[in-house]
Amino acid sequence: MSGSQLWEDVDDYFISHLSPDDDALRAALRDSEAAGLPSIAVTAAQGKFLQLLAQVQGARNILEIGTLGGYSTIWMARALPEDGRLVSLEYSAKHADVATRNIARAGLERIVEVRVGPALESLPKLADENPAPFDLVFIDADKANNAHYVEWALRLSRAGSLIVVDNVVRGGRVTDAGSTDPDVVGTRAAIELIAGHPRLSGTALQTVGGKGHDGFALARVLG
Repeated sequence: MSGSQLWEDVDDYFISHLSPDDDALRAALRDSEAAGLPSIAVTAAQGKFLQLLAQVQGARNILEIGTLGGYSTIWMARALPEDGRLVSLEYSAKHADVATRNIARAGLERIVEVRVGPALESLPKLADENPAPFDLVFIDADKANNAHYVEWALRLSRAGSLIVVDNVVRGGRVTDAGSTDPDVVGTRAAIELIAGHPRLSGTALQTVGGKGHDGFALARVLG
C-alpha cells in the first residue's frame, strides 16, 4: 500500500467515526462538482476541525475568505448561535451562486452572507461597515495575497480571535526561499508576518490525508 493510499484510508476511518457527513454536506460537494468547481474543498475532518474551533471560541461572528461551493461554510456556520453571523467572501460569481444554493439547502441562509468580488476590494467595504469583531477568520483563497488577508483579519478581529490560514505547506515548497511561485511567496509572507507581528501568536502544522501533504497555520490575536 502506498503512503498516500494509507493516508486516505486513515482519513476515511476517522471521518466515518468522528465527522460523518449528511445530506446537505453530500449535496454541497455533489453540486459543486456538477457545476465544474475545482475539487479543493476541505475534507470532512478539516470541516469538523473548523467547526470545533468555532465552538471552542464561542464564536458569534465568523469571516471566511474564499467560499468555493460553501462546504466549509456549512461546517462553520453550524457552530454559530441563531443570532450569529458568517460573512464569506468569494471572487467568482459562479462559485458564489453554487455556494448560496448549498447554504440555503442546509438551512443556514439567515446567518450566512456570501459577498462576491475580489476579497481585497470586499474587505475595505466590510471594514467601513464597522462590524462586530470576528471571533474566527478562515483564510482559504488565492495564496498570493495571504499576508494581506492576515492583515485584514487582524484589523477585523479582537483580542482572543483565531485566524486560520489553509494550504500553507504547498507540497513542501513553502521551504523554498528562492521560489518565484506567487502561491509560495504569498504563503511565506503570511507565515513571516505571523512570526514577527507583536499582536499575533501562531504555529503551523503539516497534515496528510485525503488532500495529500498539506497543512494550516493558526494564529491567536493578542491584546
